[in-house]
Amino acid sequence: MTKRHIAIADLKISQKAKKYVLQTLNDNRLSYGSFTEKFEKEFARLHNRKYAIVTNSGTSALQVAIHALKEAYSWEDGDEVIVPALTFIASSNAVLHNNLKPVFVDVEEKYYCIDPLKIEEKISPKTKAIMPVHLFGQSAEMQKIMKIARKYNLKVIEDSCEAMFVNYLDQPVGSFGDIAVFSTYVAHIIVTGVGGIVTTNDEQLAVMMKSLMFHGRDNIYLKIEDDDTNNRIRLNSLIERRFQFEHIGYSFRLTEMEGALGLAELENKNSIIKKRQKVGKSLTNALSRYSHFFQLPQIRKNAEHCYMLYPIVILDKRIEKEEFLLFLEEHGVETRLFMPLLSQPIYKKVFGDISLKFPVAKMLEDRGFIIGSHPYLVQDDIKYVQDLFGIFLKNAKLLEK
Repeated sequence: MTKRHIAIADLKISQKAKKYVLQTLNDNRLSYGSFTEKFEKEFARLHNRKYAIVTNSGTSALQVAIHALKEAYSWEDGDEVIVPALTFIASSNAVLHNNLKPVFVDVEEKYYCIDPLKIEEKISPKTKAIMPVHLFGQSAEMQKIMKIARKYNLKVIEDSCEAMFVNYLDQPVGSFGDIAVFSTYVAHIIVTGVGGIVTTNDEQLAVMMKSLMFHGRDNIYLKIEDDDTNNRIRLNSLIERRFQFEHIGYSFRLTEMEGALGLAELENKNSIIKKRQKVGKSLTNALSRYSHFFQLPQIRKNAEHCYMLYPIVILDKRIEKEEFLLFLEEHGVETRLFMPLLSQPIYKKVFGDISLKFPVAKMLEDRGFIIGSHPYLVQDDIKYVQDLFGIFLKNAKLLEK
């Protein structure tokens, strides 16, 4: 069997994307411009939001989202945000960076998102928000989460970095909560290399977040065109205010080149999602013969899956995860661990060894792993993965040869 390379993610820059980027260079425009503005407006429209603001990463988007909520609603240091016990570390790090306390809640065994049935027991007088994370390409159970949030008057921050353009109850993820954040990192759905987006329907929050990602600057001056005025009164105001700062902000801006890449990707989003779903379903079909050894991705009722990644949980305890992952890696299949969070050295130092308090997350971390399901995998790649699973199980004497 000829060795193949099955990457976690891949990228092919389209001719349209190259054309758009070249246009930014020919226009001598690297700061915020028309491509980025169009990208923001179209992204907001597609997610049923009034406002979308690009940042330099999904993590930065989380940072300004929480910062804006904290400032707008006078949250105090030490107030609490509920987050899942299984997620990429940026989700809870953004809470810590804002001097707030992440309160962890266990996750669902089948779908891996925060378990709504376990949220209420973690709510205290200091709880200010819930941060559901739509993981691996599938939505959290937003209907139940929003009901809890309304009951306790909590804000909702949707971490949608891994589930762009996925519908739940015929509504796109990122359109349920007060604020949603997305990522356009190279391994994600829409790719700009680096980048993030934060969306909301709240004008006050949108204005503040736009300012925060621009050093906290007065919003009268956020792009070059703001200088273009023949109005003497406005020009005088610009002179006074364009170097004026209203918040303790950040330098989280994106270049116009990423905006151009994003717009080109956005115009091709249907094809991207369709290909990812085809690859994900093909992987499930190919590996379903081994479903008594492995739990494959399951799709929530009334929801979609875009297979940003392909999560697998080892059910058969005779299979040593480390041994199996080494076998896959040696044969060209890249793997990743299953979003370890509470076992991270820094989190053990900060919170203590609390992983046993979250048995589902602990089990998934111990027994789960991830392989790629990007749009550029072909049927021969999927067959290769299927064959490798079979060879390993036969060599381990778990299947008849």
